[in-house]
Amino acid sequence: MANRAGIALGSNLGNRLRHLQHARDMLRNLVPEETTYAQAPIYQSEPVDCPVDSPDFFNTVLEIDFIGTAYELLEHTQGIEFHFGRGIVHQLNAPRIIDLDILYFGDEVIKDTILNIPHLELTSRRFVLQPLADIRPQLILPGDTATISEHLYHLDSNEPPLSMVQSKW
Repeated sequence: MANRAGIALGSNLGNRLRHLQHARDMLRNLVPEETTYAQAPIYQSEPVDCPVDSPDFFNTVLEIDFIGTAYELLEHTQGIEFHFGRGIVHQLNAPRIIDLDILYFGDEVIKDTILNIPHLELTSRRFVLQPLADIRPQLILPGDTATISEHLYHLDSNEPPLSMVQSKW
């Protein structure tokens, strides 16, 4: 049985749009063609908690039907990051060609050293909440009572507003 999985995608090095498109295509290849799929618009955001002078990010969210476990999806997302040249990260939140984070996985709650679902910072980051609200505004995460759009509306963040880069990509 498939689980609906939300995945955040970000890029702040090189051809950011092309990197997001390529990662999207790789994620879509993980699921059968007949499964449903949603992709949010791409937004540009200033780096949050990144080294000084880090380039702006392009961010978006995809939702796929994944057949397998959350840990198997994690292996795939890490494999995609590796494909783009991401190795061991020596600096916290360093600029990167691609960054993939599993936001949620069906109604599962996982808390361990390599995987936290729902993602721990999902409801505190505008660059995740905005694109997710575009595709799943009424989603309520496991263990929560507020919808994604309510989290976005009540977000208390110093992040500047996002600018839409492309709605269809």
